[in-house]
Amino acid sequence: MASGKQVAAIGQILVDPGQDLTQRFRALFTLRNLGGAEAIEWISKAFSDESALLKHELAFCLGQMQDRRAIPTLTAVLRDTQQEPMVRHEAGEALGAIGDSVVLDLLKEYSQDPVIEVAETCQLAVRRLEWLQSGEEKQLEDASTDKNPYCSVDPAPPAARKNVSELRSILLDQSLPLFDRYRAMFALRNLGTEEAVLALGDGLKCSSALFRHEIGYVLGQMQHPAAVPALRAVLEHSSENPMVRHEAAEALGSIGKDECLDVLKRYRGDQERVVKESCEVALDMLEYENSDQFQYADGLVRLQG
Repeated sequence: MASGKQVAAIGQILVDPGQDLTQRFRALFTLRNLGGAEAIEWISKAFSDESALLKHELAFCLGQMQDRRAIPTLTAVLRDTQQEPMVRHEAGEALGAIGDSVVLDLLKEYSQDPVIEVAETCQLAVRRLEWLQSGEEKQLEDASTDKNPYCSVDPAPPAARKNVSELRSILLDQSLPLFDRYRAMFALRNLGTEEAVLALGDGLKCSSALFRHEIGYVLGQMQHPAAVPALRAVLEHSSENPMVRHEAAEALGSIGKDECLDVLKRYRGDQERVVKESCEVALDMLEYENSDQFQYADGLVRLQG
């Protein structure tokens, strides 16, 4: 268990804009793993930073921690229209991930936000909270075939269907509610096959930037080399939404093949800051995971220990 002094030392790295961004990411992931009120306080302090990528990741980590003490910070970020859309979106998703119905009215309010990515995120979060209230979560836990092998807190539960063709049809049907399509997405991810990866790759052509961004995220979780061509095409598409390109870059970093390394090096000078920084962080993650050091997210525990 880290002491308050150790947590503060890690927190100081996170909030210091003079530190290399990759070091700040390592500090963030370490605070996420440590958890507790002090870690949440340090993470919350960093929302004044200029990096949208960092702030997006702050919100993501607070959601994954599932600690209701983060709700006031995430609420303030969601309400702050001066924050970048990808940051506000992630705050909304994090509030849904925490799973406390106290934020239901807030999420319903922002389901009508003029920024489509924020509105769609909050709509999904409302559906997730309603799903939790329905008691269906216990049924899903009892169905071992639907287990999430990645231990992430997702914005929607996986669909029960197991046929890739059927799941792909739902995934690509833009007339269906986004929540149902997300359920198909996570069911495909949990299957983990090459056929499922290729079906998910087809979803990168759908109209919703939020949806495309989430597909990039799950392909990064799967770390399957069959996803590389589709992810590379997204990163190389300069007119694609930066939120989607950033997620493709991080996914390529997770997969870590030589081909991924080459394309990340090519785009680490991209004119879009969030894409540039995502490539830098992805390259650092690759270097870190290929070294003899501990898991990326645990790095600073040892450094500060």
